[in-house]
Amino acid sequence: MTHEYTISLFTEDHIGILSRITIILTRRQINIESITASESAVSGVQMLTMVVTTTPEMVNKVARQIEKLVDVVKVFVHTSAEIISQEIALYKVATRGLMSGSMISDIVRKHHARILEVTPEYFVVEKSGSKTEITELLAVLEPCGVLQFVRSGRIAVTRQVKELNAYLKEMDEAERAGHETQEVYN
Repeated sequence: MTHEYTISLFTEDHIGILSRITIILTRRQINIESITASESAVSGVQMLTMVVTTTPEMVNKVARQIEKLVDVVKVFVHTSAEIISQEIALYKVATRGLMSGSMISDIVRKHHARILEVTPEYFVVEKSGSKTEITELLAVLEPCGVLQFVRSGRIAVTRQVKELNAYLKEMDEAERAGHETQEVYN
C-alpha cells in the first residue's frame, strides 16, 4: 500500500546533485509531488524537501540509495505525523469578480489569509497552510475569477529530537575516536 512521505535530505552545495537524485526516483517510477530547496541550520549544507507517494519498502530503498551519493550528508524519511509542515500559495483574482469590498475581506479573514496587493484589475491573496487549506481557498476564489494561482512545495521540520546537528556531532566524535585509535597503533 502506498503512503505519502516527506524525504528531507541534506547535501553539500554542489551543482548536479538534484539531477542525480531525480534519476534515482525516476528509475523507480516515483513521482516527486513537491520539492523545495533551502539553506539548513548547518553552514554550507543545503536541505531538499521532497514529497513522494510510494510504499514503505520503496521509500526506504530510495533513501538508502540517495544517501550513497557523494555530496549527500544525510537522508531522513518522515510520515505526515512525524513533521510540522506548511506550504504557501498566491492567488491573483479579478477585482470585477467581487461584488463588494467586504466580500474579499470576509473570505480572507475566514481562511486566515492576507491581501498583498490591490489594483483596479486584480488583487493578490497570500495563504500559508496545509495543501488542503490552500485548495479549499482556491475553490472559494474560483467563482470570483482566479487569473493566476501558484503554490510552493512543502517546507517541513521534524517532530523528532535527533536532527542533523546531532547526527553530525556523532560523526565528528566517531571520527575523532578513530583518529585517537589510529595514533595509538602508530
